Amino acid sequence: MKRWIRIGIGITAVLFLAAGGLAYYAYHSLETTAKRVYAPLPTDKAPYVSRDVEVKPVAKVETNELASFSVLMLGVDQRPQDRGRSDTLIVLTVNPRTRSVLMFNIPRDTRTEIVGRGTQDKINHAYAFEGIGGAVRTVESFLDMPIDYYVEVNMEGFKTVVDILSGVDVVNPFAFDYEGASFAQGPLHLDGEQALKYSRMRYDDPRGDFGRNERQRQIVGDVIRRAAKWTNAFDLPKVLGAIGDNVKTNLGFDEMKDLAAKYRPRISTIDTTEVKGKGGTIDGIYYYFVDQQERDRIHALMKQSLILADKQ
Repeated sequence: MKRWIRIGIGITAVLFLAAGGLAYYAYHSLETTAKRVYAPLPTDKAPYVSRDVEVKPVAKVETNELASFSVLMLGVDQRPQDRGRSDTLIVLTVNPRTRSVLMFNIPRDTRTEIVGRGTQDKINHAYAFEGIGGAVRTVESFLDMPIDYYVEVNMEGFKTVVDILSGVDVVNPFAFDYEGASFAQGPLHLDGEQALKYSRMRYDDPRGDFGRNERQRQIVGDVIRRAAKWTNAFDLPKVLGAIGDNVKTNLGFDEMKDLAAKYRPRISTIDTTEVKGKGGTIDGIYYYFVDQQERDRIHALMKQSLILADKQ
């Protein structure tokens, strides 16, 4: 009997050591990846601060005093011999005290001033012309609001993450063909290559950029849902490798830990809006025109979302 007790204790100890080793490996791998993807904005960044409150960095707030903040997510469609443009621009304001997120897309063809150049052009050209710093400053100028953090994702590499997560589920509003792939109307399960094509099509979409943005949000939403439930530790190196190769952000490791441990449980609703405007051409080039009244409306929504958390 004592021998079996010793064996049982030994097995338990091995399991605890294995679990501890796995936890250490996961933590160390995440820390390594966080350092790999970390890319601060240029030091000469001059944000267009219109906020009447001082917002604390995510990693420097107390657990019971979580600050609101804004994020710019850029989906950069990089292809061979092409630096790429930010074909997807999603802005989020996160408010942990009201447990809400405000999310909206800025249409890629939106005509605005490109900060750093002093010229009017499509907002997605800011990344191609001035890099991530210029893209962030241009979005700040367009919204007249500061952007606290950015997350840049290479859409070409995004398909690797989708494949690791065993694909994504979407609901296609209408049937269409794109780059040799056919997408039937209704529920679909897509692999990484299909998901990338599904997210790229826009010219055959009756809603243009708005329709494409909706399909992109479907994919991103299901990736988040699957990632939250993902437990396959053996695929961790592939996941972190895909992230390391295809993501850049100015969120540090401590901030990432706080977002996962403190913020994620405090968010329960996502409110969305659309940037309204009209399409038109200048010298034969298509643009999406957003008037000042609409920009003021979006500015007010962001400001309300961000300040609510700091006035309570």
